[in-house]
Amino acid sequence: MTAIRKERITSPAAWTRSSFDGDDSWIFHLSDSDCEEIDAAVKNLAALGKGYPYFSRDDFPLKGLAQVVLRISDDLENGRGFCLLRGFETGHYSDAEIASIYYGIGLHLGTPVGQNPQRDLLGTVMNTGDISDKNTRVFQTNLYLPYHTDPSDAVCLLCLQKAREGGLSSLVSAASVYNTILQEYPEYLGVFYRAFHYAHLREDGVGQSPVFSYYDGKLSCRYLRQYIELGHEQREQPLSAVEREALDIFDRVSQAEHMRVDMMLEPGDMQFANNYAVLHSRSAFADSGHPEQRRKLLRLWLKMPNARKLAPDFPGRNGFELIRQS
Repeated sequence: MTAIRKERITSPAAWTRSSFDGDDSWIFHLSDSDCEEIDAAVKNLAALGKGYPYFSRDDFPLKGLAQVVLRISDDLENGRGFCLLRGFETGHYSDAEIASIYYGIGLHLGTPVGQNPQRDLLGTVMNTGDISDKNTRVFQTNLYLPYHTDPSDAVCLLCLQKAREGGLSSLVSAASVYNTILQEYPEYLGVFYRAFHYAHLREDGVGQSPVFSYYDGKLSCRYLRQYIELGHEQREQPLSAVEREALDIFDRVSQAEHMRVDMMLEPGDMQFANNYAVLHSRSAFADSGHPEQRRKLLRLWLKMPNARKLAPDFPGRNGFELIRQS
């Protein structure tokens, strides 16, 4: 177990809602020249006879926009840990072109990784799951999605269609959750440095990881309560009363209104978040009765070239292992 940090986190990643009063610097807007670069990159793919996912970063050239992507990359790891890219006109492109554009931008940011046993590099976030099945992945319903992190360095969401009602996206700083627990519930802090069993953390099933890890000057967080409870159930090692109390505290702190930044993702919005620094959530929603108007997002998980070093007892996980065809 890494040493327990007993001082507040003071980096830019430790923010609350009030940190952004009058500050929208976390929103990047695509310029006309950026949109023209995207058009040119799409035409270049067509000329090469290529499309998602069978092309490289060089096949999708970006110049000015690549500089914006570099700023996003640095902000994810060394800044607030999240940002929004706005101004992508999805209505100008086919579904196949949208997939290629989103994947192409992802290639300039990092390396896309597989999101399921089928090794899909682009995930579709829609209400398609069975809520009575404990193995249903949490994004596949229209219910409230508790704060959690995903098993990759960064998670990126592209909104294609809003819900008829609800579906608000919400982000919370892991460092601010930590600071609150340190100040208000210090007797529980050590529990979060213990190894919990997480379902889906290992390729072959349940793996172990603490919730918090402080290593090489940075705090990292891994949390998805449903997978912790499922992991302990699969290992037949029930959570102790103290562990449940600690997780209840984590949930209560992260859900506090003053902690979070809420945003309604509009069609074309791209949200980026560092999975070690930021937890993400989504409110419950109601879909339209028309299938083509149902809430729909595309998700990328990325392995980042500038990702932080992780402690030996805080195992890295970047998606599901990909099987390359020879």
